[in-house]
Amino acid sequence: MTHGEDPYRIRDYVPDFDAIAAEFASRSHALTERANLRADIPYGSAPRETLDLIFPDRVAPNAPLHLFVHGGYWRSGEKANYRLVAEPVLRAGGISALVEYDLMPGARLATLVGQVRRAAQWLHDNAAEFGADGRRFTVSGHSAGAHLASYLAASGPGEGAPALPTVAGLLLVSGLYDLSDIPGSFLKAEARMTPDEAAAWTPITSIQHPGPQRTLVVGAEETRPFHDQGQQLRDLLMSHGLHADLRIEPGLNHMSIVLALADPDHPLGRRLADMVAEG
Repeated sequence: MTHGEDPYRIRDYVPDFDAIAAEFASRSHALTERANLRADIPYGSAPRETLDLIFPDRVAPNAPLHLFVHGGYWRSGEKANYRLVAEPVLRAGGISALVEYDLMPGARLATLVGQVRRAAQWLHDNAAEFGADGRRFTVSGHSAGAHLASYLAASGPGEGAPALPTVAGLLLVSGLYDLSDIPGSFLKAEARMTPDEAAAWTPITSIQHPGPQRTLVVGAEETRPFHDQGQQLRDLLMSHGLHADLRIEPGLNHMSIVLALADPDHPLGRRLADMVAEG
């Protein structure tokens, strides 16, 4: 692939990329200013092994708990700039969690998968301590975050039988489920993903486990790989008797879909709130 022809280089396909990213940050900052927030709770010992908890104004007994995993092509992103996604969770009476993880190329992809799994397990195990019900635990992720979140209910072809947390529902937004093109994409110098790494952590060739209800979401304006891979993962899940929905959200691209996910009045934001409430 050459520059300008790389369907993974989102900036080339979203003219207002920077303005939308700035809106992520500004809306997250506004929520931070008024929210009941506990930031940077450690789930491990590494500096970035932390998570945030955001609470509704009134926490009902045994409240639902929801974890969001941010994207950034595994090599960028900060949870503080994605707190806006807590809005539909709070509307549903849920407690919202956002996880931080290490970044490539300083850390390898297996480390990132393991960190998200450990953060989810920590939340599930400690839910009662902050008023949540671990049985009502759901997860969403965007882009690379959807890829990482998918491994809360999947295992790589060569990793054996990992310990996985119990998750009631997964909402996977604009996810990457076939990593075979990533080592040769524009991310070659930024993430330095190897072909072996891509093969080890490609969801459509991984073992998909029963458990959560899965909803896959793609924006209608996203590039072809996101549509193809969403369909491929849905087909794989269905072929194994695992329920999965695939939603195509009209008018949304890879960036604007996050604003829709964070809007309690948008159909996608309502889907997130419904999953949390039903969890």
